[in-house]
Amino acid sequence: MKFVSTRRHDGSGEREVYTFEEALLSGYAPDGDVLPPARIRDLGASTVLGSVMLVLVLTIIKPKRIFISADEVGDDDLRDIVANSYPVEEFDDNSFVPVKRLGSSGAGGAYIAELFHGPTYCFKDLGMMPVINFLSFFASRANRPTTLLVSTTGDTGPAAVHAVNRASNPLLTILVHYPDGQISDFQRRQLTTIESRFVKVGKSPCSFLRQLLTGHFTSASFEGGGDDMDLPIKETLLENDEAKSGRKFTGINSYNIGRPLAQMVHFVWIYFRVAEQLGIRPGDASRPIDMVIPTGAMGNITALYLTKRLGLPVGFMCAGTNINDITHRVIERGEFHKKSIKRTLSEAINIEVPYNFERVAYYLTNENPHIVRRWMQSMELTQELTLDANWLERLQAEFKSARVDDNEMMQAMRDVISAHGYLLDPHTAVAVSAAEKLGYSIIDGSNADDTKNPIVIIATASPCKFEGAVTATIGIDGWDKWATESFPPRARATINAPESQPLHYPRSAGLSTSERNSKWREKMLNIIEQNF
Repeated sequence: MKFVSTRRHDGSGEREVYTFEEALLSGYAPDGDVLPPARIRDLGASTVLGSVMLVLVLTIIKPKRIFISADEVGDDDLRDIVANSYPVEEFDDNSFVPVKRLGSSGAGGAYIAELFHGPTYCFKDLGMMPVINFLSFFASRANRPTTLLVSTTGDTGPAAVHAVNRASNPLLTILVHYPDGQISDFQRRQLTTIESRFVKVGKSPCSFLRQLLTGHFTSASFEGGGDDMDLPIKETLLENDEAKSGRKFTGINSYNIGRPLAQMVHFVWIYFRVAEQLGIRPGDASRPIDMVIPTGAMGNITALYLTKRLGLPVGFMCAGTNINDITHRVIERGEFHKKSIKRTLSEAINIEVPYNFERVAYYLTNENPHIVRRWMQSMELTQELTLDANWLERLQAEFKSARVDDNEMMQAMRDVISAHGYLLDPHTAVAVSAAEKLGYSIIDGSNADDTKNPIVIIATASPCKFEGAVTATIGIDGWDKWATESFPPRARATINAPESQPLHYPRSAGLSTSERNSKWREKMLNIIEQNF
């Protein structure tokens, strides 16, 4: 399998192509667009669902090397990478991703898939650990220092930090940025309580270059919205002069193709578990399953789209957004229009422009880079892309969406507790509320309309990470009861650990956006030069 730019052809008229290693290390194509697999064709459900081993490592292992050739990663190395990516001892549930029935009635059924039993209590562990292990492997093979640049709205950063620490590779370093005051206290602590000979944090936000500690990890907060560090990082990745800097810069947010590829695995796993409970013959195309996903940057729903295109019997892919609803607007009305981010209680899905929409567009147009280039250039020039009726109809044939405000999210959280005694995190509550708006009956645990497919809610994070949002919803007594009975022991250790002060990028008054980005990028490169 080769990977291509979504927008470009070279001078011969052929698409520029990249190996898996090149795509993983690049993050973006040279002109800034993203890199999907060149062609995704339906392999048939029998191939996709062929064995338990294939379920666990769908994208990479024998008998079907779909995305990574044996020339790039040999069988023995591949087995080691896979084994290290799903360490049983780091999961709180030995089934990795438990899939639970909500209620007991209804022909369609309602299920919740818990993707948050990994080391940092969110779904991103499942995608991040394989990606980091591949990057570590390629860094060691080339004997090349590699620095990972991350901007997080709360979950990506901790998952990446943990995976880098676990890889324990002196050639692999990481700098994580997060918007000051816009992630939960627990998420911040996951970044500022790291203690390891491989992970250290800067102690002071002032005169930081003098006081930095030597280490493989540094965190920095910035004054701005969740997307504001994306451009300085993107510019650094695109302008990376490896010969000059002596290192490779790599981005590992979900624009990196490794992330959605790795996340395909858990959707196959979920399908198997639901089919098993419903008595569906695996691969039966006449019995598809719908899924609802809390959606921000669209990485998870893109992974589901790729998996469906390979042949997984998935019906509708449903996006639940908060009031930062660009994904909902493009699915409902064809309006991919940028708007300013507003604060919510589901901060991790606060996104202005989801970069994975470009991958969705690529496959929606039957892998046509000319159309994608025209669309994305329009978006970049005007901050607006409007799909015509034909393209919108195609999008709506496979995708549904709903917008959920904080009050609706909180009501869904309370309703599920009342009906099932089950506590959702705020992002999963967005998905539940969205599912109800789309006509699925989640609260009573059934789909009363027999024409609807079985529905799975993708639970992306543990409530333990969001004390503020949960307490605002069910009160301190409700939080205390859940925390006493269900709080994960390893998460409690994070709360009790001493914090180190992160570095800080201020929003200097009077600067334009480009000037601010330049200053932040300069700070970032200075940190890397001094530390790594």
